[in-house]
Amino acid sequence: MLPRHHAKLDLSLFPGKVLVIFGSRQVGKTTLIKNYLASTLLRSRFESGENILIHETLGSRDFPRLKAFAQGLELLVIDEAQRVPDIGLALKILVDECPELRILVSGSSSFELAGQIGEPLTGRKKTITLYPESLLELATESSPYELSLRIPEFLVYGMYPAVLTEAAVEGKREVLRELVGSYLLRDVLELERVKASRTLLSLLRLLAWQVGSEVSHNELGQKLGLDGKTVARWLDLLEKAFVLFSLGGYSGNLRNEVKRKNKYYFYDVGIRNTLIANLNPLELRDDQGALWENFIMLERLKSRSYLGIDANPFFWRTWEGKEIDLVEERGGKLWTYEFKWNPGKAAILPKVFAEAYPGSPFEVVHRDNWAAFLLG
Repeated sequence: MLPRHHAKLDLSLFPGKVLVIFGSRQVGKTTLIKNYLASTLLRSRFESGENILIHETLGSRDFPRLKAFAQGLELLVIDEAQRVPDIGLALKILVDECPELRILVSGSSSFELAGQIGEPLTGRKKTITLYPESLLELATESSPYELSLRIPEFLVYGMYPAVLTEAAVEGKREVLRELVGSYLLRDVLELERVKASRTLLSLLRLLAWQVGSEVSHNELGQKLGLDGKTVARWLDLLEKAFVLFSLGGYSGNLRNEVKRKNKYYFYDVGIRNTLIANLNPLELRDDQGALWENFIMLERLKSRSYLGIDANPFFWRTWEGKEIDLVEERGGKLWTYEFKWNPGKAAILPKVFAEAYPGSPFEVVHRDNWAAFLLG
C-alpha cells in the first residue's frame, strides 16, 4: 500500500486532546496508524475496540482504573473505537484525568462513533477523514503525465489501496467484489433498524445509474416500495458510512433555482461499477461522462480536505435546465466548474448565472487539465 501523505498526525496530536480518524473500511486507517506508531518516539499503546477486555476497562467509568490503564503512556491508540460501548465518556475521563496524554481513535462508521463522542468530547477533539487514495497523494510519487495515463484504470477500478496495489485485472475485480460483499454495507446493516439488505443494494444501484442527476426521495421510494422518509434516512446512513456523499443545490438571487433536491456521488467509482456489475474497460462504456464527473467531484473533495481549502460545494440548476456541475463558495465569491471527459466538448457559463452572480470564474475540467484543479 502507498503511504498516506496528507494525514499529518504529528501536527494533529496534542496532549489533552483526542484525534478522531474517520473513514470507510479498508481505506488504510489501521495501516496509517501502525506506520505512524513505528516511526514515533512517543511511548504508546495500540488497542483494538473489538477486544472485549478493552470494553470492560473503558466501560468501567472507574477513574483510578482508567488512570492506571494509561499510566506511563504519551499516546493511547484505540482502533475501531465505535465498538466500545460509551467510548465518549471513557475518553472524557482519560482526557480530564491524564491531561498530558495524547489519544488517537479511529472508526469506520461515523454515525456510531460521532454519536458516542460528540457531546462528551465537546472542545476536546479534532477529526480527520481518510478517503480512498487520492491523485493528490499519488502525485508525490508519479508525475501528472504518468497519472493521466492511468486515469482510464482509475475510472473503472477506483482508488482503494488494495485495488491500486493489485497488478492483475482479475485481482482488482476480486478485491472490489470482496469490498462490496463483505465490507461496504456492514455498518449500515448492523443497525437494528436496517434489515432489508436487498432493498438497500437496489437503492444503491438506482443511485449508481443516476450519478450527476438530482434525486427525488419519493421517486426512489416508489421504485423500491418504500416511503420517501425511509429513503431519506437510508441515504443519510449511507453518507455516514462513507458509501455516498451528496451535493445540495445553490440558491441565491433567482427564484427558479433548484434547491430542494440533492445529487449523490460514490466515495469510490470502482464500488459504483461493481454494484452495477460493469467493470468493462473505459473505451467500451457509454457512461464515461458520469464516471468522470463522479471521479473528479470526489478527488476535489479529497483535495479540499487534505489541502485545507475552505469552501462550501454545491451544484446549480434552474428548473429550465440550465446547470453547472460544481459551484464552490469561497471567501464570499462563487467559483464554477464543469466536468467533461472529452477535452473537445465545449461548455460555457450559463448567461442567467453570469448575470445573477457577476464576476464568478468559470473553468471546464477535463482529462487533459485536471492537475491544476486538483493538485493546487
